[in-house]
Amino acid sequence: MKERKIGTKERVFSFVLYGGLGITTEVFFTAIVDLINSGNFEDLSLKGVSYIWMFPIYGITSIVFPIGFDILKKWNRFLRYFAYAVGILLVELIAGFMLEQTTGRCPWEYQVGWHFGGYIRFDYLPLWMLFGAIIEEFHRFNRSIGIA
Repeated sequence: MKERKIGTKERVFSFVLYGGLGITTEVFFTAIVDLINSGNFEDLSLKGVSYIWMFPIYGITSIVFPIGFDILKKWNRFLRYFAYAVGILLVELIAGFMLEQTTGRCPWEYQVGWHFGGYIRFDYLPLWMLFGAIIEEFHRFNRSIGIA
C-alpha cells in the first residue's frame, strides 16, 4: 500500500494537536501533583500550570516522534517506551538549557527529586514512559485518519 504524502496543512494541524496534547497533559499533571503535595484535599480547585514555551516544544513531537516510531516500532513495548522516555529527557535537558541561555532561566527548574541541574528529573522516567505510550497511541490514531 502506497503511503499518502502529507501536506503542509496536515503538518501544521499535527503540530498544533501534539502541542495541545502536551500542554493539556502538563496542566493536568501539575494540578494533580500540586494537590497531592499540598495534602489539602479540601481545595479541589486543581490549578495546573504550563509555559507558552512548551507549546512549540511539544509541537516538535509531531515531527520527531514519527521518525522515532518508525525506527523503534519492531522493538518490544518496554524498550520502545524506555527509548521514548530517554528521548523526552534529552529534549527536556536541551530545551531547558536553551531557554535558560535565551531567557535567563529554565522555566521548570527542578529543585526536588533526583534531578540533573534542575533541567530534568530522572525519577520522572516512568511517567515519561507512560507519556511515550500515550503519544504512540495518539500517533497511531492520527496515522489511521491520515494526519501524521
